[in-house]
Amino acid sequence: MDATSHVSGAAARTATAHLALPITGMTCAGCARRVETALRAAAGVEAADVNVALERADVTYDADATGPAALVGAVKATGFGVREQVVRLQISGMTCTTCAQRVEQALFAVPGVVAATVNVALDTADVRLLPGAADAGTLVRAVERAGYGARLGDATPETGADEREASRRDLIELGVAGLLTLPLLAQMVAMTLGLDWHLRPWVELALATPVQLWIGRRFYRAAWSALRQRSGNMDQLVAVGTSAAYLYSLWLVLTEGAAAAGHLYFEAAAVIITLVLLGKVLEARAKRSASAALRELMTLRPSRARVLRAGREVEVDIAEVAIGDMVVVRPGERLPVDGTIVRGDSEVDESLITGESLPVVRRVGDQVVAGSINGPGLLRIRAERIGEETTLAKVAALVAQAQAGKAPIQRLVDRVSAVFVPTVLVIAALTLAAWLMAGAGFELALIAAVSVLVIACPCALGLATPTALVAGTGAAAKAGILIRDINTLERAHGVDVVVLDKTGTLTSGKPAVERLVPVAGVSDDELLRTAASAQRGSEHPLGRAMVSAAEARGLTLAEPESFVARVGEGVEATVDGHRMRIGRSTLAGSDPRLEAAAADGEAAGLSMVWVTSDDHVLGLIGLADTVRDDAATAIAALHNRHVPALLLTGDNRRTAERIGAQLGIDEVMAEVRPDEKAAKVQALTAEGRRVAMVGDGVNDAPALAAADLGIAMGSGADVALETAGVTLMRPRPSLVAATLDVASRTRRKIRQNLFWAFAYNVVGIPIAALGLLSPAVAGAAMAASSVSVVTNALLLRRWTPEIADEHR
Repeated sequence: MDATSHVSGAAARTATAHLALPITGMTCAGCARRVETALRAAAGVEAADVNVALERADVTYDADATGPAALVGAVKATGFGVREQVVRLQISGMTCTTCAQRVEQALFAVPGVVAATVNVALDTADVRLLPGAADAGTLVRAVERAGYGARLGDATPETGADEREASRRDLIELGVAGLLTLPLLAQMVAMTLGLDWHLRPWVELALATPVQLWIGRRFYRAAWSALRQRSGNMDQLVAVGTSAAYLYSLWLVLTEGAAAAGHLYFEAAAVIITLVLLGKVLEARAKRSASAALRELMTLRPSRARVLRAGREVEVDIAEVAIGDMVVVRPGERLPVDGTIVRGDSEVDESLITGESLPVVRRVGDQVVAGSINGPGLLRIRAERIGEETTLAKVAALVAQAQAGKAPIQRLVDRVSAVFVPTVLVIAALTLAAWLMAGAGFELALIAAVSVLVIACPCALGLATPTALVAGTGAAAKAGILIRDINTLERAHGVDVVVLDKTGTLTSGKPAVERLVPVAGVSDDELLRTAASAQRGSEHPLGRAMVSAAEARGLTLAEPESFVARVGEGVEATVDGHRMRIGRSTLAGSDPRLEAAAADGEAAGLSMVWVTSDDHVLGLIGLADTVRDDAATAIAALHNRHVPALLLTGDNRRTAERIGAQLGIDEVMAEVRPDEKAAKVQALTAEGRRVAMVGDGVNDAPALAAADLGIAMGSGADVALETAGVTLMRPRPSLVAATLDVASRTRRKIRQNLFWAFAYNVVGIPIAALGLLSPAVAGAAMAASSVSVVTNALLLRRWTPEIADEHR
């Protein structure tokens, strides 16, 4: 459904605009009235009519008083949704957070845009807009009018080639700038050492002019673009500061000629531009490194696939693969789709998707994911998820979504940055005036003002948060921890209690044979072989566990001649002419000699199964859900962080307490119905606790949503994965503590970066204003500040989940 927005012909006088909002979730006239009432009550709305049949709200509003974002918010506050589309743009030409703000403002001004978030570390813009309100071309043109470049879509191989070409050009220009600046720098060093050595003024002018006007053209262009948009950025500070030094020196050369030697500041202008350009090159390289995890994910899926068509292998473009196609993957190739193996077995390297370091064995019937690397075997896979529905695409989308967000503190930084450049320009002007009023010469006053201009660095402020966020979420993704957004990261930092589901989270969710109790005259192997043979036709988890245990012992199983499953009781089968009953005592019967063994097993939390042949009891088999290898380590890791662990399960109390005691759980809440789990979590939050809930099933989804932080096992149900803020791509409980760790480290890096960025400016600007820094030193300090902030954030790339790694 289209959404339109336009200003009437009397816009100049009334600013009246019209908007069609596509509403979701309405089912009756009462729903329409609720939405209509909410819209009419919103500030600036002149009229609102809602049509439940068309699922649309037509709104007339004062464009000066409100906009699409506020109207969408009013609808969502009623519990209904508004259909939106998301467009991602690659932005070029941004140099600092002020640039990002200008791009956001330009996009937000496009009719129908609900929100625009620009990430200066990733050079991307995520735009939410109403369907049909604007096309990609309109958004691109809005960015271009603001003075920046834009293209549709995520980073592609072509994007990477463009970046490499731009990087090559920057390195060439940096090399030229360095060669031209080196003689000027040598003169400055000689003067510092007290040597009476000067270049001729005309030589200085010849060396400095290409640096100022050719190498420095990028700063002039960006400064002019910002000026046209009536905003400030770092380039204006560099352009004004270096131009002042260059023009003053040029004036001295033109008026005094050779007599100007020793009084010129060409070297200051050239050194500043060269150092700032060096900082930009290093910063760009560091930014690319910070986002390397996302780029790796985006390039994992092959562009071509080999499919079977009419019995022949045909190589096709990945976009031509359909669900149900048989895809052939040769040894060493990447898998192009998610699917099920229908022929062949192999070892598959899934490390870049799940974080698992070793290849895993995959056989017929196993699920495999796109982007994995096939080992030595030839596989034939039935395609089940393709394109944007593959696990790889969803992982990449989650990582991109997390990295594109803004921390609450970043919004404060944005407000500071908006007034930063004008404030610095005023301080520089006041510095110039103060020195002149104090009786200093113009030359000394100018140098102090130029130093103020070039030492100020809004870039460090702008990069402090996004670079740490990108590096932290990227490192987490490589370890198999997917963090949905920045708010999830903030919530993870404050968690003070972790609630864990049992089945599928702390345990494998697959029962295993734990105990064999045969009657006299029957061996363990005979008891297990007989039961497993009868269970070969069963789909019940307990039956499959018996078959797996027998196969693991190398026992030869017979085929059942008949098989009947008795729901809630067990199975009946005929094996080698014998009538077998396996299950509860009510079906299979019992033996007084084994009653005590049955009671002991049940007391230990085992499911005790009776096995009879021709009405003669052969023995008991005890089964239990196996605890995951790293479950105890996971609980210990939480305790090391002084975070208590609670077990929340619907299982019987005896079994739950056995698991709890085995793992060192602080509190066990057992026999909790699915609809009660969320209430238990809410009760903890009502006590003022910051709760993380870990689960994997459909019944865990309400509790995951109710918790401050929801963590879903990647092996779990889709609804759990959609509800949770964090997804663990490997079923390892030890990654829970690792999630809290990476969140804390990322948050700490953000605050470290912001502290140093603010401190640098707060300390550096007054020192420069007092004339204690030369412009060249100020320029070096400014370049170093941005590079140091990005480099500090890059340290997060070294992070690995130590606890999880021990159990890979």
